[in-house]
Amino acid sequence: MLLNIMRENNTQLHQGERERDRLPPISNHSSGTDRGPKLPYPSLNLISNHKKEAGSHSFSSQFILPGIRHGRDLPPICPDVRQKHQHRITIDILSPEVRARFASDPVIPIRTKTAKEFQEDIERATVSGDWKHVHDFYLTTFDSFLELNAAFKKEANAPFNTIEDSGINTKFVNAVYDALLLTPPDTQRAVLKGIINSFALIFLTQIKQFLSTYPATYVIYAHLLRQIASLAESELFLCYKRFKQLVERLHFFISTRLFPAKPEELPPMAKCYWWIPSATKVLSLLNAANSISCTPFMPFVDFYNLTLDHTDFMEDYHTWQTHGNSTRFTFCQFPFILSTVVKKAIIQKDSEQQMISMARQSLVDKVSRRQRVDMSLLFLNIKVRRLQLVSDSLDELARNRADLKKKLKVTFVGEAGLDMGGLTKEWFLLLIRQIFHTDYGMFTFFKDSHCHWFSSWKCDNYSEFRLVGALMGLAVYNSITLDIRFPPCVYKKLLTPPVVPCDPDTPVGMATLTLDDLQQVMPDLAHGLAELLSYEGNVEEDFCTTFQVSQEELGVIKSYNLKPGGDKIPVTNQNRKEYVQLYVDFLLNKSIYRQFAAFFYGFHSVCASDALLLLRPEEVEILVCGSPNLDMSSLQKAAQYEGYSKTDPTIRAFWDVVLAFPLELQKKLLHFSTGSDRVPVGGMADLNFKISKIDASTDWLPISHTCFNQICLPTYKNKKELKQKLTIAISNAEGFGLE
Repeated sequence: MLLNIMRENNTQLHQGERERDRLPPISNHSSGTDRGPKLPYPSLNLISNHKKEAGSHSFSSQFILPGIRHGRDLPPICPDVRQKHQHRITIDILSPEVRARFASDPVIPIRTKTAKEFQEDIERATVSGDWKHVHDFYLTTFDSFLELNAAFKKEANAPFNTIEDSGINTKFVNAVYDALLLTPPDTQRAVLKGIINSFALIFLTQIKQFLSTYPATYVIYAHLLRQIASLAESELFLCYKRFKQLVERLHFFISTRLFPAKPEELPPMAKCYWWIPSATKVLSLLNAANSISCTPFMPFVDFYNLTLDHTDFMEDYHTWQTHGNSTRFTFCQFPFILSTVVKKAIIQKDSEQQMISMARQSLVDKVSRRQRVDMSLLFLNIKVRRLQLVSDSLDELARNRADLKKKLKVTFVGEAGLDMGGLTKEWFLLLIRQIFHTDYGMFTFFKDSHCHWFSSWKCDNYSEFRLVGALMGLAVYNSITLDIRFPPCVYKKLLTPPVVPCDPDTPVGMATLTLDDLQQVMPDLAHGLAELLSYEGNVEEDFCTTFQVSQEELGVIKSYNLKPGGDKIPVTNQNRKEYVQLYVDFLLNKSIYRQFAAFFYGFHSVCASDALLLLRPEEVEILVCGSPNLDMSSLQKAAQYEGYSKTDPTIRAFWDVVLAFPLELQKKLLHFSTGSDRVPVGGMADLNFKISKIDASTDWLPISHTCFNQICLPTYKNKKELKQKLTIAISNAEGFGLE
C-alpha cells in the first residue's frame, strides 16, 4: 500500500508546520447550524493539481461527550518540544562560515540504500544483534521530507506520472515497513517522531503493533491522523491488502479510544476529543475512494464499526438532527461507519417517538372535546375481510392516513383473537402474496432475474401502487420482513430524493441508472444492448434501428420515441451510447413513472424521517427484505422448543440434517418456516424461530405456521426418515410469484 501525499514545494511544507497547532475543521461547512444536504458518501478528488489556499480548512471538530471540556490546545508530541523552541539561536551568534549564503539550488539527497542492501543489513542485524546500521538508515530516511522522498524512488531523477505511475518502489517500501516490526523499540520510537515531522503517513497508519504494544504512541498516531484529515486532496495508490489493513487499523484506533482497556494509559478525553473525528474523516476518504472505484476493494459493510452499536447513537442522532453537518462532530455525518443494526434501531426509535407523539395528540384532542377516551386511539387499527383483502386494506389505509405512524393492529372480520404480532404478519404475507401474483397484473415477474418489476400499463388510479409503498414502510416501522423480490435499482429510485420534495411537481424516483441496473431486471435485453455498444460493424446499416421503442401493454403493442422525432433518427456508431442510455432511462424510469411515483409517496408517507438520509439503497433493501446471508448455526443457538428439548433425538437429527443441507435447501427451509428466505437485520435471534412437537403419525410431513416462525415435527423414527419428509415438505411449499 502506498498513501502518497508528498509535496515538493518547501513553502507549502513550512506553511504546514506553522499551522500544525491549528485544529482542522470536520467538514467543508464553515459554521452555523444550517443543515443542508447530508451526503451519505463523501466525495474524494483522488488527483488534483490545485493548491490549498493559505488558512483554509477541510475539517473541523467539536467532538461532544458528556462532562468533557473542549480545550483547543494541541498537546506536544514530546514534553521538551515547546521548551526547545524557547532557546533559539540567532544568526548573529553563528560563526562566519556557518552564516555563509546557501547555494541557490538546494542539494537533493540521493538514495543511500537499495532494497537488496537493506535486506542484507537486516539479516546481519538479526544474527549479530547489532542494529546500528539499520537504526541509522531509519533515522536518516525519516528525518526529513527530502530524504524520505529520495529513499524510495525507482529512479532518482526520472520523471513520473502520478496517475499512471507513482514513481515509488513499493516493494522496497513494504520491505522497510515489514522490517520495522522486527527492530528494537528505540528504533521504532525514533521512526515515529520522524514520521510526524516528514508526513510519511503510510507506515504509521499501517502498524497495528504500535497501537497494541505501546499505548503512549496513540498520541503520535492521533496527530498523524489529524494531519491526514486536514488535507483537502490526497493521491492514493493502493493495493487491496494494504487498503484493507489501513481500514482495520483505523477502526481499531476508534474502538480503543471509545472503550480503552486501560483508560489511565491514554490522555483524558478533554485533551484528545479530536482523535475520533480525525480518524473518522480519514476513513471517509478511504470509503469515498472505495465507492467510486470501478471494482471496490471492500464491501461497504467492512466500513461498519461495530463498536458503535454499544454507544448512545440516539444522542448522536439527535445532535445531528439539531446541528446537521456543522462544526459539531457526529457519527451521523459519516453514516458509512454505522452498521445496519444501528440504523434500524435509529429508525425504530424515531418511529416510536413519532407513534407516541401521534397517540398523545389523539388523546389530547379527545380530552379537549370532552369525549370518551378509547385506548384504540393509540394504534393503527386495520379491519379486513379475507375475501376482499386488497380493497379493504386500501380503504383502511386511506381512512387512517393520519395514523400510519401508530403501532399496527390487524383484525380479520368474523374471526376471534387478539393481534399479538401473528395476525399482523399474516396480513402482510397474504396481501403481498396477492398483490405480487402474476395474475393480478400490477407487477411482472422475470424468470431470468427472479425479480418483480412494475407493469407499464396505464390506468386512471394508481392507489394500489401507493398501497404497496405504504406496506413496505409499515413493514420497516413494525419490524416485519417482507418476501418481496425487487431488483436493487428500485431502492436507488426509492431514495431519489431521500425526502419528499416540498414542490409536488418535482419528479421523484428518477434515478440515474445504467446498463448494469437493467442487467439486474432484464438480463437478455441488457446483453443485446451491450452487444450493440461493442459492435464493430456499421450499426446503422446492420441494425436498422431508430430512436423509437415498442412494448406490449395489456396485449397491445405501443411505440414511444426516445426523443423528439426519434422514429426518424437512425441509430449509428456515433450516437449508439445515447440510444442505450435513453432506452435504459425509458424502461426503468419514464415508462413506469406514475406507478413508481405512487409507490414512492406511499413508502414515504410512513417512513418520512431524517434517518432515511443515513441509508444506502442496499441497506433499505435489507431493512425491508432482510439479509440473504444465512447462518444456520446461529439459528440453532437461538431456536425455541415446544414439546421438545434440544437434547431429544428428533431435534438432534433435525439440526444434523439442516446443517448439512446445501444453501438452496436451507433457504427453502427458512421460507417454509417463516415466509421468507432472508434474515432480519438483527440476525437469526430476531426470528424467534420455534420447533414444536405434534402428536401425529410419522407418515405426516412437517407443517409450519409462517405467522409465528414455527415448524411442527412428528417424532420421526430416525434421521433418514426425518430428512426425507423434511426435504419433500420444503421443496414443495408453494411460493408466490414463481412459476
